Amino acid sequence: MEGKEEDVRLGANKFPERQPLGTSAQTKDYKEPPPAPLFEPGELSSWSFYRAGIAEFVATFLFLYISILTVMGLKRAPNMCASVGIQGIAWAFGGMIFALVYCTAGISGGHTNPAVTFGLLLARKLSLTRAVFYMIMQCLGAICGAGVVKGFQPTQCQMLGGGANVVNHGYTTGDGLGAEIVGTFVLVYTVFSATDAKRSARDSHVPILAPLPIGFAVFLVHLATIPITGTGINPARSLGAAIIFNNSHAWSDHWIFWVGPFIGAALAAVYHQVIIRAIPFKSSA
Repeated sequence: MEGKEEDVRLGANKFPERQPLGTSAQTKDYKEPPPAPLFEPGELSSWSFYRAGIAEFVATFLFLYISILTVMGLKRAPNMCASVGIQGIAWAFGGMIFALVYCTAGISGGHTNPAVTFGLLLARKLSLTRAVFYMIMQCLGAICGAGVVKGFQPTQCQMLGGGANVVNHGYTTGDGLGAEIVGTFVLVYTVFSATDAKRSARDSHVPILAPLPIGFAVFLVHLATIPITGTGINPARSLGAAIIFNNSHAWSDHWIFWVGPFIGAALAAVYHQVIIRAIPFKSSA
């Protein structure tokens, strides 16, 4: 009986269900993983490295294919009531991100977005080698996804804007840049919070549910910023659509959809590391 009591004491009942709030809640032993090296030569000879890049390519390909078709369907309809509307577009983007993160998180982390990769790089969650490889594969996947849409519907793609991001009429360049910065901050901040190893160590359900808040963040950001920029918050998505559509107006605004997301991702990384991750954990000593 003593052995069983010891097992219980060290097992399920070691941490009471009623956890205090705030800093005092962080009572579970946790060892911080070391930062990823900037360059890890061994990755280049590892199949898992290329497997992860292929997963990013396919995920971004599917994301662009579904999202651009949804946007084109909205623009083709005679009015909002005859289509999915802005809410439907937001659900398509958020739902696809939810599904793709769920499918690829165990292989590549499920980034599907250079801004997410950039934020995680700044937080030293992955190496520079892997980050650059991911971004290349994401952009290639986005170009191919948009290209398949145009291959199936070339006339409709050109007539309906090809899903390209632009600053819409009535908004300034500053409006568009601000929307992309804040929108990407929301997304990348959610990614950090949903995948935080400290929370995973304390609450086992966190990594399982991670795709849900990430997809929901994408949904909410789209609801807010579709009227302004069509919502980029993903440089690969904007690049793929711009290259395939290849319109001067889309290219004149295109810098916004790189600068804005990268600034937003950097701010989210700094905020998470300096503010959120500053909560002390009990040492193992």
